[in-house]
Amino acid sequence: MKLRFLSAVAACSLLLGGAATAQGVKIGILNDQSGVYADYGGKYSVEAAKMAIEDFGGEVLGQKIDLVTADHQNKPDLAVSIARKWYDVDGVDMITELTTSSVALAIQDLSKQAKKIDIVVGAATSRITGDACTPYGFHWSFDTHALGVGTGGALTEQGGDTWFFLTADYAFGYSLEQDTSDIVKAKGGKVLGSVRHPLNSSDFSSFLLQAQSSKAKVVGLANAGLDTINSIKQASEFGIVAGGQKMAGLLMTLAEVHGLGLQAAQGLVLTEAFYWDRDDKSRAFAEKFFKRTGRMPNMIQAGTYSSTLQYLKAVKAAGTKDSDAVVKKLKELPVDDAFAQGKVQENGRMVHDLYLFEVKKPSDSKKPWDYYKQLATIPGDKAFPSAKDSGCPLTK
Repeated sequence: MKLRFLSAVAACSLLLGGAATAQGVKIGILNDQSGVYADYGGKYSVEAAKMAIEDFGGEVLGQKIDLVTADHQNKPDLAVSIARKWYDVDGVDMITELTTSSVALAIQDLSKQAKKIDIVVGAATSRITGDACTPYGFHWSFDTHALGVGTGGALTEQGGDTWFFLTADYAFGYSLEQDTSDIVKAKGGKVLGSVRHPLNSSDFSSFLLQAQSSKAKVVGLANAGLDTINSIKQASEFGIVAGGQKMAGLLMTLAEVHGLGLQAAQGLVLTEAFYWDRDDKSRAFAEKFFKRTGRMPNMIQAGTYSSTLQYLKAVKAAGTKDSDAVVKKLKELPVDDAFAQGKVQENGRMVHDLYLFEVKKPSDSKKPWDYYKQLATIPGDKAFPSAKDSGCPLTK
């Protein structure tokens, strides 16, 4: 009787093992789909991930690729609850996009515990591959260090040598202010002050008055999404630019420029990792994206396409979806797609070129979504610190 029972258990285990092996790869897109960052990434990043899966062929290792998605509402506790269920119950293998730095840091910590891969695209803090790095965490599109080097460095060199910051009051804002301040000071500039505002604020009047009274040449907006749009609109009402101060959108993308319109956004200098009209490959991708969404992609959406596609390439190269084997391939394989050409460092940072743009005047725009004039290319090894210099304890 005991022997028959053990045989039955063994057979059941084999069946369960076979089912687990047969399960396809499952990817999760976790981001803000209804709040301040809904256009910045949102449902458009979901479409980009779907495009990557379709372009890869819809299956890997002979099994179907599934996509799940959820709105974390910029709440780390909600995001962790969703991700834990995805990992423990739904069999999700990798989570990407992860708008909002506080969310991304929380999910990265959970992913480390679960030994699952996370690829951050929409969140900015350089801590993701710095002091908060993990063996399973990656950072794909940009970070606060790169934005500081690009926009902060360029404006300081152009004579904007005194700064005042309007900073979103959470991890992303602190990191962007700190990284940009370091670059400004390294180039001989001064930071005259800063003020912090709540995420998804509707009234920036008191913050802008402080910036105006500082007499700083540059008002650095260490925020993003609708917060950046509202800051710039209200700054115009206060006559800040007309009074001689320059507004610097430290994290602006094509989505925010589109939301502002060229009349309000003209002359802004910004850094992006992707522009739809940069070359033939980016244009081909953007045209397919436009047919699905009615808009051109920004670096978050194009970056989500890239992170999803590269993960699938790594699974195929590894011959398994085992996280440790896939991590190894993600750090070995070069990145070459419509988003960027680059390589992944030991700390999980994907290194690639970024671009300094100036927003065109309405009279210079020749077609819909023709918004940027490229000022410079920022080489990847200048935009991002080396793994050794990143502060990541895994690389010491």
